[in-house]
Amino acid sequence: MNILETIVEQKKKEVAEKKAIMDVAFLKFMNKDLERENLSLKEKLFNGEPNIIAEFKRKSPSKGWMNEGIDISEVIPGYEEHGAAAISVLTDKKFFGGDIEELKVARLEVDIPLLRKDFMIDEFQLYEAKSYGADLILLIAACLSKEQVQQLTQKAKDLQLEVLLEIHSEKEIECICDEVDIIGINNRNLETFVTDVQTSVRLIEHLPKDKPVISESGITDVDTIIDLYNIGFRGFLIGETFMKAPKPAIAFADFMKQLKAKLK
Repeated sequence: MNILETIVEQKKKEVAEKKAIMDVAFLKFMNKDLERENLSLKEKLFNGEPNIIAEFKRKSPSKGWMNEGIDISEVIPGYEEHGAAAISVLTDKKFFGGDIEELKVARLEVDIPLLRKDFMIDEFQLYEAKSYGADLILLIAACLSKEQVQQLTQKAKDLQLEVLLEIHSEKEIECICDEVDIIGINNRNLETFVTDVQTSVRLIEHLPKDKPVISESGITDVDTIIDLYNIGFRGFLIGETFMKAPKPAIAFADFMKQLKAKLK
């Protein structure tokens, strides 16, 4: 199995274990204090400027640990303070060092849209995302059929969650349905973890014009953002560039300062 297949198989086991000990009603009750009006990333992406979705993740399958012991509370308030449009919280534990509980912490720490980033394969995970405070969820076309994307997207809409659909190839464009809010182009091939920003350049011209598009992975400098912004991208999901620094919030602040200077 490739890396993506290994992750998905593990995710199936994890979801089955959770469903065996808790149900949707329990999820709703457990975190009812987090209920509030949904915050829209889609609306922000139409504001006419480059929007940075700053990600919190400690490790990846390809690079191992980046910042193993860091507390999410040390990072994300700085992301918000220095201009992040949204925050992506990686909740996969085994491969990315995350925890679903950190989504709840993030909800209590910041007041900007929160993306639950994980390998979503089951409606239970959507209820989980909602109950822990997410505003939007990630669906990855590479590990879902077109029918699964439609089913999970509709359930997300029922739960008032926005949907970011991630694609990496021309073939996956067929997974885009009307209900999807945002399209993400992942520059990283999840089967090999090879990253190439030209993936974004190649694919954007084939996408519907009525949905905001973001570029994900492999973005390390502000010049890349400006180049991609000029061809139609309105959002940029960046994690490793900040998280590999000893102080991710400071790295983010410096990055935003450089970006603002370039945009003057």
